[in-house]
Amino acid sequence: MKTAPDKLTPLSAGRLLRIWRDVAAQEENETVRGLLCNAHVLAESCFLGEKRLFESAEAVLEELTAGEIETLVRRLAGEETTLPAGVNAGFDPERFRAMRGERV
Repeated sequence: MKTAPDKLTPLSAGRLLRIWRDVAAQEENETVRGLLCNAHVLAESCFLGEKRLFESAEAVLEELTAGEIETLVRRLAGEETTLPAGVNAGFDPERFRAMRGERV
């Protein structure tokens, strides 16, 4: 991440629902939908001073890794993140190998 936000501003439940509905209407794939929703949320929630850090969800996706996005979303939700950026705590290597058709 080039520049880290100095302020994370949570969105209202209504705004989160509107983002989810808008993205869900355009994207069927659950994984892609989650990534796009998180990018939209971060675009509206990350600030450097009084200015938004990202112009759009696309800017979030261009600048951040999936791990960085996850870390910021967890911080935004009030969770303490103890994993370094880029480490996905939800990654299941055995499931990944099974999806690729490898023996588990």
